[in-house]
Parts: sequence; structure tokens; C-alpha cells
Amino acid sequence: MELFTPDFGLVFWMFLAFIILFAILAKWGWPVILKNIDERADKIDKGVEYAQEARAQLDSARADAQKYIEEAQIKQAEMLRDAAKMKSQIIEEAKNEAAKEAQKVMDAAKVSIEQSRKEAELQFRNEVSKFSLEIAEKMVRNQLSNDKAQTELVNKMLDEIEKN
Repeated sequence: MELFTPDFGLVFWMFLAFIILFAILAKWGWPVILKNIDERADKIDKGVEYAQEARAQLDSARADAQKYIEEAQIKQAEMLRDAAKMKSQIIEEAKNEAAKEAQKVMDAAKVSIEQSRKEAELQFRNEVSKFSLEIAEKMVRNQLSNDKAQTELVNKMLDEIEKN
């Protein structure tokens, strides 16, 4: 059992070495260790603060992004409405222009038809006049074929001239 019980001298020297080591550590070791622990704690605190700030910035960025998305959707809707208005306006203008052009074509066609009708009427009158003259000529030739009819016609015309 003696192997397990240390001598008083051994215990004394071990205690003295412990006190010296403790004093050295207390003087130079513990302050460095505590300083490093404090720095590490500060870094962890700063990391937590940075993470919280980053989370706040991320939330803010998300809110801003959502706001921009909503604004973009509103602008897109406005642009689509404007495009629809412009489309209907262009279609209406095209309809009006087409109606005007159709009216011009119809007016020109009416004028052309009226001119063609007048020309046909004039040509018809000329033809009728020509036929009438030919018929009258033939009738007068038939009536004036003998001398007695010619003499009567000349006397009749002279009487009419004298009356006037």
C-alpha cells in the first residue's frame, strides 16, 4: 500500500510547483486566455449582430423587391391598357379612312356612271335624230317625186312666208 501513499516531500514539491505554475498562468496565461475568450465572444456577438442585420437587410430587400414587382405589374397593366386603347384607336381610324376611301370611290363611280349615262343619252339622241332625218328625207322624196306635189309644196311655203 505504500506505493499508493505519497511522501510528504513529494506532496510539498508538487504543491509548490502547482502554486508557481498557477502564479505564472495567473500572471501571463489567464489574461491572454481570457482576452482571447472575450475577443471570441465579441466576434460571436458581432457575427450574431451581422446575421441579424443581414436578415433585416434581406427582409428589407425582399420587401423592396416585392414593391418593385408590384409597381412593375401596375406599369405592365397600364401599358397593356394603353396598348389596347391605341389598338382600338388605330382600328377606328383605319375604319374611318376606309369608309372615306369607299365613299370617294362610290362618288367617283356615281360621277362616272352619270357621265356614261349622259354620253349614252346624247349618242341615242344623235342616232334618233339621224334616223329621223333619214326617214323625213325618204318621205319627202316620195312625196316630191311628181311635179304637182312639188308645186303645191312651194306654193304652200310661199303663202306661209307672206303671212309672216
